[in-house]
Amino acid sequence: MAADAEQRALQSAIDARDVQAVARLVVEGSSTKIRQAAAEAIEDLDVLRQLIRDVRGGNDKSVYRILTSKRDALHEQARKREQLQAEITDVSGALERWSQRPYDALSGPRLDDLEGRWQAVAGQADPELRERVQLWIGRSRETIAEHSRQEEAQAALAQAAADAAAEARRLREEQAQASAAAAAEQARVLQEQKRLRAEQQQAEQQAIRQIDELIRKARTALGGGGSSRAAGLRRLIEEKLAGAAPLPASLASQIQQLDKQLNELKDWKSFSVAPKRAELTEEMESLIGAALDPQALADRIRGLQEEWRSLSKGAGENTEADWQRFQEAAQKAYQPCKEYFAAQALVREENLRRRDALLARLTAFEAECNWEQPDWQAVIRTLRETKQEWRNCSPVDRQAGRQQEKGFAALGASIQGRVDAEYARNLKQKESLIERARLLAASEDGRKAIEEIKELQQKWRVVGPVPREADQRLWGQFRQHCDTVFQKRDKEFADYAASLDSNKAQAIALCEQIEQIAALEGAELLARAGALAELRNAFDAIGEFPRADSRGLRNRLEQGLERCRKSIARQQARDAERRWADLFDAADQVRAYRLAAARGLDAEQLDTLKAAAEAHIASVPRWPKGGLEALRQGLAGERFSDLAANEASLRMLCIRAEILADMPTPPEDQALRREYQLQRLVQSMGQGPRADEMPLDAMAIEWAGAGPVEDGVYAPLLERFRRCRERGSSRGA
Repeated sequence: MAADAEQRALQSAIDARDVQAVARLVVEGSSTKIRQAAAEAIEDLDVLRQLIRDVRGGNDKSVYRILTSKRDALHEQARKREQLQAEITDVSGALERWSQRPYDALSGPRLDDLEGRWQAVAGQADPELRERVQLWIGRSRETIAEHSRQEEAQAALAQAAADAAAEARRLREEQAQASAAAAAEQARVLQEQKRLRAEQQQAEQQAIRQIDELIRKARTALGGGGSSRAAGLRRLIEEKLAGAAPLPASLASQIQQLDKQLNELKDWKSFSVAPKRAELTEEMESLIGAALDPQALADRIRGLQEEWRSLSKGAGENTEADWQRFQEAAQKAYQPCKEYFAAQALVREENLRRRDALLARLTAFEAECNWEQPDWQAVIRTLRETKQEWRNCSPVDRQAGRQQEKGFAALGASIQGRVDAEYARNLKQKESLIERARLLAASEDGRKAIEEIKELQQKWRVVGPVPREADQRLWGQFRQHCDTVFQKRDKEFADYAASLDSNKAQAIALCEQIEQIAALEGAELLARAGALAELRNAFDAIGEFPRADSRGLRNRLEQGLERCRKSIARQQARDAERRWADLFDAADQVRAYRLAAARGLDAEQLDTLKAAAEAHIASVPRWPKGGLEALRQGLAGERFSDLAANEASLRMLCIRAEILADMPTPPEDQALRREYQLQRLVQSMGQGPRADEMPLDAMAIEWAGAGPVEDGVYAPLLERFRRCRERGSSRGA
């Protein structure tokens, strides 16, 4: 029933959030279960610390473990909250600063890194801060996007300028090619005329020689009875006469003589030509409605006509009827060709009209253009497109289009001259900008050079068009100088970043040294602890760190130093406790020696025990203050002691220690404790000294100098006294 009441009291205290009531049950609960449940309910860190000190050294180890575990967990939670808040503050601050910076090469990667860190902690941040951070991120993103738009615009302008320059160069090349072609054509015509005259003279001479040779061959053929061959040779002579110079009289006479001889044979030779004429007529009639290309059909018709004319030469009979039939067939067969060539003539006429319109349009454009402030891109584009359209308006009648061509060429040359003058002005401006950029590339003032080079880039963008090839060359020179300026800035940034990284590496190395010291134990820890101040000074002397790492590095330093301080304090506490343990061990050996003496053991055994105690005392490097003297006094004390008085003295030391440490006294000594407390009360009423106020350390020195008692008595008393010291030490901590 009492347990149930205590359980209900615990639950009521938990529901009422009465921490002190729960804490009392942790210490005073009647059962382990109640004390453990109460310990599990404690969440206040200060209360946990106090309870840990209260239960330390007691028998209820499970409650102690619960309390220390909850304390460690709360410490860890607090540390994580601090780390989280520090990260939120660091990242949000960095994003705010980054949103105010102009664009540079690190903007994108750095913003991605910061945004990733922010997303990891944004859920635990204040809603208002989250809204502000999103605004800062958006502002940074807009800065990056604006830079991208500017770069795209610059690239578009550069491409447009490059296209304009290329077109100008192409037009000049075409003009130069046209001029060169015209000159070459003129030279070719002159050379051709000269060649033709020479060939004509040579041909005339050759013709005379050929005619003479043909006359000779024809006579030879007539002499041999070859009338057909002779007639054919006469036709060849006739053909030669058509393009030959006047013949010498001798040759003319020979031809007359040859004709006379041939005429004599015309009557009986002419009948052999008729079948061939009939064949040509039939072939011509077969061409009527033939599915041939008009040009090929016309060529075939002309070929048959040429054969007819060649066949008719030298024949004496009347061929009018045959010729009429042949000619009618030729006219009918040529009808599709006539229509085709008429359509071609219409195309040439249409192209002439279109060229007239183009010439008028280009003339109007030149007249209407504001040449004080022209749109040079429009001028270049119009000139290029008009020339292309002009070339597309082909074919035309050569004679009719000659005057058009002259007018168009003159007008195009006039506009191109204006364009070339603009090109020259713009080339001079860009060359001036290149020279200024070259001087800035050699400047030592990097910040000023950056600002001025950006101004030059803006001016470069607004310079008018230049020929494409020249623009590419000049842009390469200008960009090289600009790159030199920006590379200097990048190098300065890189050097600065490298120095920050070097400082970071030095700081990490120092933190690692401090952390290594914090992980040490024993004498090595205390020996190296003297270097901590030097390491701290070295850290402070390093200088600036990367902004993102500065707080983390300094926190790491402080945490490392704090760990060192705690490690040193723990080691010092362990060393001090070790000295007290050594004191109790040595006191036990001194007690063993004195107990043996009290029992009257022989001298050899006593000497052995005393030597062992002295050797143990000599092996300990440090003792609590007064401890070594107490041990030596014990060794030198009288060899015969009152064991009962010694036991009473040790029990009283235990009772005094239990009162001072607020610990219970075993039932067998309760009466002795009440008696002692009554004496203390009497003394306090008389304003006498408070013996129980003697520190536990002084009691331990007194314990070391106490007389011997039996082993079975000494061990439990020593355990009682040492528990009191542990309790007192934990309270002092």
